This record gives sequence, structure tokens and C-alpha cells, in this order.
Amino acid sequence: MSTPPRVNVLGVGISAINMEEALAIIDDWIARRDPHYVCVSTVHGVMECQRDEAVRRALNSSGLTTPDGMPLVWIARLRGFRHVRRVYGPDLMLAVCERSVAKGYRHYLYGGQPGVGEALKARLEQRFPGVRIVGVDCPPFEPLTPEEDRKAVERINAANPDIVWVGMSTPKQDLWAAEHVGRVHAPVIIAVGAAFDFVSGRKRQAPRWMRNSGLEWLFRLIQEPRRLWRRYLIYNPLFVVRLAGQWLGLRKYTLD
Repeated sequence: MSTPPRVNVLGVGISAINMEEALAIIDDWIARRDPHYVCVSTVHGVMECQRDEAVRRALNSSGLTTPDGMPLVWIARLRGFRHVRRVYGPDLMLAVCERSVAKGYRHYLYGGQPGVGEALKARLEQRFPGVRIVGVDCPPFEPLTPEEDRKAVERINAANPDIVWVGMSTPKQDLWAAEHVGRVHAPVIIAVGAAFDFVSGRKRQAPRWMRNSGLEWLFRLIQEPRRLWRRYLIYNPLFVVRLAGQWLGLRKYTLD
């Protein structure tokens, strides 16, 4: 399949896609055993790229960097990509798992807090009878030693998955995906972050009307103010200021 175009948002290439296109691309990668990784990106992810060039390279080198947040969808549409829809991490996980029952895809869950991976596995198996979850791994919060990382890769490869789901915080999960694509034999790595918590039922999702109107950030801030205040009350206004500068031509951003 052809590579979808990208929208330059502060130097981060957001894939101009919708859910149906994302699913078709993932199917194609698996059919061809062609290793790629997917990042689901929000305003927070774009702002992390402003602080760390390695994170920006990871998002720009992905097979897909999906518009996980509604502001990125709106920007893509304003740039002329009217077909773009939100490709939200939890919805992507559910959609892939649903179609994988008939296709026989094998899934590996890597990440989450202790117990979350097992709860996610149980929830997916209950919702999609016949879905094949072939491994669950909860790495420690601290960075792994090279030996620990090698053993983690060996466990993943021994399970022979088609898709490795990575549930870590942004940008840790994106860097992990970029560093491990090709090292794990699965043709697809998908970094979905909070999807582990939402789909497993560990955390409540915002009502759909808030998710569709770009207000999910407010719901999450009310739930976890201590952890998320900086992300939403500092990053979001700064994003708007920088985006205005890009649109007015006051600062140039490249995808190199």
C-alpha cells in the first residue's frame, strides 16, 4: 500500500488517515511481514518532540503516527485532508483485536502497571472470543539493563506474535517502539499508552461527546490533577502559541 501523506505539526509528521485506512495498512504489514511501528500522538506527544529530538525522530520514522487527539484531526482537515478522523489508541486496539479473530493474528501485551496486562487480556478475551493473546509482560518502571532488555525481546519472540502492543507513558513507549522494531520479530508494534488502562477498565474514559469535541483533556485533568496539570495547563497553551507561529510563518518546521 502507498504511504499516507503527513501533516507537518511543529515538525512532527502526523499521518493523514482515518481508522479504516489504519486497519488496512496494519493488515498489509502483517501479510508482507514488513516490520513497522505505530505511534498514536496527541498534543502532548507533539510538545514532547519540541523538548527532545530523539522523540521527534521516533515519531517521524514510524510507519504511522496517528492523530490520536482531536486538535490534530482539526489541523489536518484545515490543511485540506478532509477524510482524516481520529485514530484513538483504545479504539484502534479494539478494532484490530476484533478483526484479528477471523485473521488469526497473535497479540503480545507489553507494559502497564502490575496486573493491568492480565486484566486487559481477560477483558479482550471476554469481548472478542477467539482472540489470541500469546503473552503478557509488565516491565519495571526503571529502564531495563541491556541483559534485561535482551531477555524481554527473547520472551516476545518466543511467543511469535504478529502485533506487540506497548502500554507505557509518552514518549517512553515511542522510543521503545523505535528502538525495537526489527529486533522483535513481530511485523507490527503499536504504542497505545493509556489504552491499557482504559480497555482493561482500570481507568474511566471520558464520555464520547467529550472525546469527540476535544474535551477529553479536561475529563482526564479532573481525574488526575497532580499528574496531568503540567501536560494540559502548560503544554496546551504553549502548543497554541507555537502553532500560531508556524501558521503565520514566524518559525519554520521541517520533518527532517
